[in-house]
Amino acid sequence: MSRSIIPDLASSEVWFLTGSQNLYGEETLAQVAEQSQEIARALNAASDIPVTVVWKPVLKDSDSIRRLALEVNAQDNVIGVIAWMHTFSPAKMWITGLDLLRKPLLHLHTQANVALPWSEIDFDFMNLNQAAHGDREFGYIQTRLGVARKTVVGHVSNPAVTAKVGTWSRAAAGWAATRELKLARFGDNMRFVAVTEGDKTEAELQFGVQVNTWGVNDLVEAVDAAAESDVDALVAEYEELYDVAAELRAGAERHESLRYGARIELGLRSFLEAGDFGAFTTSFEDLGGLRQLPGLAVQRLMADGYGFGAEGDWKTAVLVRAAKVMGSGLAGGASLMEDYTYDLTPGHELILGAHMLEVCPSLTTSRPRLEIHPLGIGGREDPVRLVFDTDAGPGIVVALSDMRDRFRLVANVVEVVPLPEPLPKLPVARAVWKPEPDFATSAAAWLTAGAAHHTVMSTAVGLDVFEDFAEIAKSELVVIDKGTNLREFSRELRWNQAYYRLARGL
Repeated sequence: MSRSIIPDLASSEVWFLTGSQNLYGEETLAQVAEQSQEIARALNAASDIPVTVVWKPVLKDSDSIRRLALEVNAQDNVIGVIAWMHTFSPAKMWITGLDLLRKPLLHLHTQANVALPWSEIDFDFMNLNQAAHGDREFGYIQTRLGVARKTVVGHVSNPAVTAKVGTWSRAAAGWAATRELKLARFGDNMRFVAVTEGDKTEAELQFGVQVNTWGVNDLVEAVDAAAESDVDALVAEYEELYDVAAELRAGAERHESLRYGARIELGLRSFLEAGDFGAFTTSFEDLGGLRQLPGLAVQRLMADGYGFGAEGDWKTAVLVRAAKVMGSGLAGGASLMEDYTYDLTPGHELILGAHMLEVCPSLTTSRPRLEIHPLGIGGREDPVRLVFDTDAGPGIVVALSDMRDRFRLVANVVEVVPLPEPLPKLPVARAVWKPEPDFATSAAAWLTAGAAHHTVMSTAVGLDVFEDFAEIAKSELVVIDKGTNLREFSRELRWNQAYYRLARGL
């Protein structure tokens, strides 16, 4: 029954563009084409670049650059371009094309050779291998036009170079996912909560996501329509994948609760598939005719790649979806997360994160346990849910907040740690982490930035991918990591406020 919507990033293309000019003659341009194809092949063969790199013929004039930019924009499977000025490509030729380009851009500052053949260098060699100043010309016009891009410097045989290109390509894939994302809100956000509010029109303009609302009873109709045979098959899948509590097994007193949880998954999945939605929200204050707050269903749909936000938090649902796509093929996972409570033992402070029900099992390699317990909120029947501990290792928590005149991403680098002690009475999935640089600085910076209490926790992609994503989205990103100093962090927030207001224009 499970059907992943996490794309294989190899199906996405990044086009490799090479700049030159007609001044050099056909023989030189043939060498340019040959060497640029070698660079493109090396990028495409790199194991840390998950997308398909496609070489395009050398660009030598304004009209071909303009038409290429329009073609890139029109191809849904093309998520970005890599540009390299092999020789000297006069940058005025690029003005119209760069102005028209609507896909992410990476400027690769490289050259065909690694070491210089000193004894063989003549002026023909110099004419052919002059990216050292050709790329500077290109860098100038990008900056002059205010083009958002990533710049990577070095030879493609260097793993550090391909790693950076791979990081950017993952961010570009996440950006492409938000640009086509349709998000279904079942009901509204939790009443009186500020941070889950936001400007959905501005979000569509900046991130591309369509955020709209459906009545919960529209979902209830889909839940009630689930066929008994499909419920049987899904329950059998649960019993194969999870350690199912005895009281939920066939013939036991609470088996019907598990079957209803399966109905919710079937109905929710069918609704999302029919509407081509890639993300959704629910709210325990708006359950309509649902007998349970969706728990198990949400966890499994997130594991399949859907974005999710609790209590109507559509901004976090967008981030979860982006993180799922950006982490495609990597170990680890991504999930809705919430800072719940602290261990304030001096020198050993930790954060215990969880949610009422909805933490994604992609965060664990262990076999989850499927249980049922009272929720104590929402006024419905006891919901079923998966219980597990998040795997230890490096991670990041990222929040998206509406700051009135812009959206702000706040990212905190963390280390997920094993549970210091068992949690036998906490019947939800959970994670325990140590934030960088230390608990007090992290919490103070988070609060100063006005960051949300809902986050996406990623153990698959880290800060570097989110940095590239923010640059592509032209969105503010503030980082809390080992280098964070509260005085400097506060100054950065004030500078950012001025910058982003000025950048919007009048």
